[in-house]
Amino acid sequence: MTEGGGAGASRVRDPGLQPERTRLAWRRTTLSCTVAAVLAARAVLHGGATAFGVLACALCLLLWLGFLAVAHRRMVTLTAPRPRTMSLRAARGAALCTVVMAVCAVVMLL
Repeated sequence: MTEGGGAGASRVRDPGLQPERTRLAWRRTTLSCTVAAVLAARAVLHGGATAFGVLACALCLLLWLGFLAVAHRRMVTLTAPRPRTMSLRAARGAALCTVVMAVCAVVMLL
């Protein structure tokens, strides 16, 4: 690699960095999702448990487990030397878990 970074500089790309960054992003997202699920459970149980609140909390926890499974599978895939792209089914599953968890949060706040 030449110094100076001019237009003619050849750049060496390390293919291991992108999967590592993606794996770390999945970990951060999983941690955020965990915090959201715990706060939802705390909010439901803090003001007295109602049947609706417990049902919404259980749904959030199930969604959290689903998201955790998708994220874990993706993080394991990213440890391969040449990781595969994420399947459409897994991407839809992660997006669905995220959107429904957000809807549950809005419903619990009402």
